[in-house]
Amino acid sequence: MKFVTFQTADHPTARPGVLLAEAAAEVIADLSGLFPDTLSIIAGAEPAQATIEAGLATCPRLPLADATLLAPISNPPRIFAIGLNYAEHATESKMKTQAVPTVFLKLQSGIVGQDATVILPKNSTEPDYEVEMAVVIGKGGYRIAAADWEQHVFGYTICNDISARDIQLATTQWTLGKSFPTFCPLGPAIVTADEVGDPHTLDISLAIDGEVLQSANTRDLIFKVPALIEYLSSICPLEPGDIISTGTPQGVGLGRDPKRWIKPNEEMVLRVEKLGELRNKTVAER
Repeated sequence: MKFVTFQTADHPTARPGVLLAEAAAEVIADLSGLFPDTLSIIAGAEPAQATIEAGLATCPRLPLADATLLAPISNPPRIFAIGLNYAEHATESKMKTQAVPTVFLKLQSGIVGQDATVILPKNSTEPDYEVEMAVVIGKGGYRIAAADWEQHVFGYTICNDISARDIQLATTQWTLGKSFPTFCPLGPAIVTADEVGDPHTLDISLAIDGEVLQSANTRDLIFKVPALIEYLSSICPLEPGDIISTGTPQGVGLGRDPKRWIKPNEEMVLRVEKLGELRNKTVAER
């Protein structure tokens, strides 16, 4: 399934839904009569899935064109982000890959969804883009074995790990430079694990105004999803709805010569195979 969160002009409250293809058209099945939000679906585990499957036929439908997609999950318990997880990206950033994953947090307050405007802050002159495949945890757990990783994955989505490089690299702590408002676009949907299969075979790319700046495949991840789940859960228990954004490939603005920062009035288009396309335009903060 493809889980989304949406609103309409006549009903601005955020609602959970499932994106479906019916009669050669994309429609949203409104799940708000069954669940208040996507996090409650994730936390509900298999009984929630059974409830959806039993009630889906009678859920109200609306055309995708009549809805505004929001971030598929707006309230994850944590957003864990992984740095330097593609070798060529570490090289272009002039940083060493570590023996264990490089982990930082992005704040929930930065989350926005499909077609939302990304605001470039006044106090940064070096905003940068980063396309990433993100894992959405389903079943939580502490000290999860790598061999059991699939039992704990609900699905996958796309994350743009936008970074204010001058803020990020002013200290050794990266969280604040990654957490300005609108710096965590997610979406367009959470695609359940059964529809994705192996997450380590997916083409991943980012283009700005049609120019492809990043292009790779998730097979190039240094620390793959099982290792990330094992490592993170060995330190803090994972919770349903946690997001693990797995890192960005080469081609970011920081690694280019000359450096290529995000500018106002541009459109970023992120693509991850099987997960869709995440689009956001930019504007300067006033």
